[in-house]
Amino acid sequence: MRSKKRIPGAPAPSLTIQNTLPLPPQLCFEGETLARFLKSVQREIESARIVDETLPLKIWIKQQFAVGVNEVTRGLERMPPNRGDEKSPVGKNVDDGEARCGYFQVILVASDCNPRTLTKHLPALAASRNVPLISVRDRKEGSLRLGELIKVKTAIAIGVKAKGNAINQLIKEALTNNKINSTEEEA
Repeated sequence: MRSKKRIPGAPAPSLTIQNTLPLPPQLCFEGETLARFLKSVQREIESARIVDETLPLKIWIKQQFAVGVNEVTRGLERMPPNRGDEKSPVGKNVDDGEARCGYFQVILVASDCNPRTLTKHLPALAASRNVPLISVRDRKEGSLRLGELIKVKTAIAIGVKAKGNAINQLIKEALTNNKINSTEEEA
């Protein structure tokens, strides 16, 4: 195969890709904010589980969350891509009270995964589907903290399905306020 010669003085060929969506800013919870957020989500999970005890815990968790990088990726790929006509990704799946099966409200990703290539594709894929991404940073223990949330040892990525329940309302408030208000009184 013959190589193309470059003409002196001509501009270098551009390798930019047009019509790409800009990545939205990612939320990152760490320290005390992370502890309050996970405690609030854990409390909502437990209260929602008490209301609906008809199913075994593992099956109930599967209905509420997508657990693991592969399952989150599959779920995102099955969602229709964003065409750029919707303004805000925050809570769009649960605003109308309409819970669409298989759609994610938010993706939680542990920032401590090794190798990083496991989750490298998730921010771009989530942005293309208009789903916010929250990075969980906790001194090499983010995956353990996410695992505690859903009663498994570790979880690198968790997709919260839009079901219109109390868990979704809490996450919607966290996304719109960019902070977690502690509702528990310290004794």
